[in-house]
Amino acid sequence: MLDPPFWDAYDPNFPDSDGRPMADNQTQYKWMVTIAEGLDDLFRERPDVLVACDLLWYFDRSDARRCIAPDVFVAFGRPKAPRHSYKEWLEGHAPQVVFEIHSPSNREGVMRRKLRTYDERGVEEYYYYFPEGESGRFDGWLRGPNGLEPIATTDGWASPRLGVTFETPPEDDALVLRRPDGEAFQHVQDIMKDRRAMRRLARIERRRRKEADRRAEVLERRADDADRRAREERDRALDADLRARDADRRAREERERAEAERERAERLAAMLRAMGHEPD
Repeated sequence: MLDPPFWDAYDPNFPDSDGRPMADNQTQYKWMVTIAEGLDDLFRERPDVLVACDLLWYFDRSDARRCIAPDVFVAFGRPKAPRHSYKEWLEGHAPQVVFEIHSPSNREGVMRRKLRTYDERGVEEYYYYFPEGESGRFDGWLRGPNGLEPIATTDGWASPRLGVTFETPPEDDALVLRRPDGEAFQHVQDIMKDRRAMRRLARIERRRRKEADRRAEVLERRADDADRRAREERDRALDADLRARDADRRAREERERAEAERERAERLAAMLRAMGHEPD
């Protein structure tokens, strides 16, 4: 378990910048950010894994000149807390995994010195990528009995520490890093493109839902109108039935009155005849 909280107080004797640019060109910058952001997301649930990009790493508390700024490094067992630099005597150990991206300033002699430094500091895995100019060459070293030893084949290689698998197509700018679940790291531009596409799909879906709601309202109104017309039709039919029954009643009453009048006339005629009078 970590010993929180971690706080890196600024020490002017160990500046947080060496005055050099983060990257020499856009390609180097793109790969630094892609690898760092991809690893940071991979270990987002691990509070004890620090992923850093272009962070100064100091080796010796008595000599601030002994430092290096890897393009990307990963330190297991260290908190994610912000820090001005990575001071090895405070952190307790060196980062275990380091990435460097080739750039014009990383000449062969510089890279040999970096490899030697990482070997001396105890780095477990070191990866060096040439995104341009050498058909996407990707070199790797793994710590063995004799220090950092070259990885014979990096295409399909899975990092023991990271769990990331590398695919190295023989073409420029085409390195693929895959998470343990098989999902590839994405460049920021691709992530933003995907986000724009998702927002566009969300807008389309909102329009579809709105149109579906509108159609549902229209159908509901039509159903209400049909129910209303059916009720009106039933009411009209009921009125007609009542009128017909009323007409039948009146006709029956009229027949009954006529029959009663006939019977009364017949009785009157009979009475007149009985009295010797012939009814008109």
